[in-house]
Amino acid sequence: MGNTWVTRAETGADIPAIRDINLTAFPTPAEADLVDALRADPAAWIEGLSLVAADETGRLVAHALLTRCHIGTTPALCLAPCAVRPERQRTGAGGAAIRAALAAATARGEHHVVVLGHPAYYPRFGFTRASDHGIGLTVDVPDDALMALGLRPGHPLPGGTVRYAAAFGI
Repeated sequence: MGNTWVTRAETGADIPAIRDINLTAFPTPAEADLVDALRADPAAWIEGLSLVAADETGRLVAHALLTRCHIGTTPALCLAPCAVRPERQRTGAGGAAIRAALAAATARGEHHVVVLGHPAYYPRFGFTRASDHGIGLTVDVPDDALMALGLRPGHPLPGGTVRYAAAFGI
């Protein structure tokens, strides 16, 4: 098993494999169901911002999803969920999918991304503590778990409360 990843936007043919990645990566089907719900929400889904990483055989092993959210009234993106097949975790596949998603977002002219996740993992992609930018949530989470990233110089992160797509339930 090498560690060479081919990243690309999902296609319709990838949907079952993406669901399987999320089902195997998490202990419940909640994240797989969330991806399906976000894909069905035209206010949240942005074509081209659901990225996959495939191994040298072409098998999809990782998935990273960016959907529409808002920071206050400013449009932003939410990075979630991110999933890697258990046998390919800690190989760089997830990072490759995340980097590809962030690059695709930048290419589309997006400016801001938020993530609620592990504070030791996401800073490697440039994320910093959201509260340092005046960004918060309506629910209690550890302060270092909510992070934000500005994709473009000259477009500072806005302050405000993150409003996720309805499928997130927060």
